[in-house]
Amino acid sequence: MPSLSPEERRLRREAKRRHVRRRRIGALTSLVLVALGFVAGLAISGAWAGRGAAAADSTATGTTGTTGTTTTEATTRATTTTPKKKPRGRLGSGRAVTLAFGGDVHFEGVVRSKLDANPASVFAPIAPVLKKADLAMVNLETTVSYRGAPTPGKTYTFRAPPSAFQALKAGGVDVATVANNHGIDYGMTAFLDTLRYAKRYHFPLVGGGHNAAQAYAPYKVTIKGQRIAILGASQVIDSNLISSWTAGAGKPGIASAYEVGRLTAAVKSARKVSDTVVVYIHFGTELMSCPTSAQYDITRKLIAAGADIVVGSHAHRLQGAGRRGRAFVDYGLGNFVWYSQNSIESTTTGVLKVVVTGRRIDGYKWVPAKIVGGSPTPLGGSYRSAALASWRGLRSCTNLSR
Repeated sequence: MPSLSPEERRLRREAKRRHVRRRRIGALTSLVLVALGFVAGLAISGAWAGRGAAAADSTATGTTGTTGTTTTEATTRATTTTPKKKPRGRLGSGRAVTLAFGGDVHFEGVVRSKLDANPASVFAPIAPVLKKADLAMVNLETTVSYRGAPTPGKTYTFRAPPSAFQALKAGGVDVATVANNHGIDYGMTAFLDTLRYAKRYHFPLVGGGHNAAQAYAPYKVTIKGQRIAILGASQVIDSNLISSWTAGAGKPGIASAYEVGRLTAAVKSARKVSDTVVVYIHFGTELMSCPTSAQYDITRKLIAAGADIVVGSHAHRLQGAGRRGRAFVDYGLGNFVWYSQNSIESTTTGVLKVVVTGRRIDGYKWVPAKIVGGSPTPLGGSYRSAALASWRGLRSCTNLSR
């Protein structure tokens, strides 16, 4: 073979290098194309798998759509479905709560003298009993205001200064109802003052408000994990005042138990979101120790609507208490903080304590007392024993069981 010149050898080497580079570039390009094809395949298979999973999820959760619902919409609905919370049982949180109830309260006569001298003195004798309960409630049978004039034609009208709320709080009372036949004794301006002063003193009221929605709304509080709802209403309003005193749409007033449908609807609404529902109702006939047919009827309807505890006042006498099915009823708590000293019956009083776990009534107890100088004072010894026996005897005309 003839020898190559240096120039020819250089050109041959360059041609060889170009050939190697072309082979390397070709191999690299092939690798890139294979990789891209593999990634594309994964993407396509993932998309189809996602569509299948979305359809499966939609079917599993029971999500349905209108005609033309896209796969994306179905996927969104399936992934945003919130699992339903397990409903609470009849026992709620499972912890027992003690509720205490007292009867009618106003601040007239000798009680007003005590209030003016020292608000804390009004409930002082009974305060330890009330404070031992998880929640204590009374019927506030007075307007709280400096303004207004007595309602024409009413024989008895009651009014108190704002320090009344100081007395209630100092005495261990946590909430009161204003749904009664004295709540608007000094006119609507004074009634609105009652609501305003209660708000100023951070004292909850039920059974009255600036409109029907507020008047029929319950006071809601959670105690030991138990959701307690308390409503107030009155079945005692002077016949000529029922219309003007009853709360309405945009109209202040009290919750009237004459409007049975509205009241039971409020109870049903509270039942849905509460473990224990209480209704404090002003009803009955004055000076009667046995409940009336009207009391029987409204109590039955309240329990049917979902009330667990129904307590009442108005007769100025104690009335019987006991169980009605799974619910508890006390038809009459009598006077509590009261100026009248004119009979044994009008000064016979006490505190009702009910222990409840959700909807279950665990037990109840009567703490007998006597109104002395306007204030309820617990009894002891033989006086207490006699008072307890008398209170238990009132059940005989109630159709309630022990």
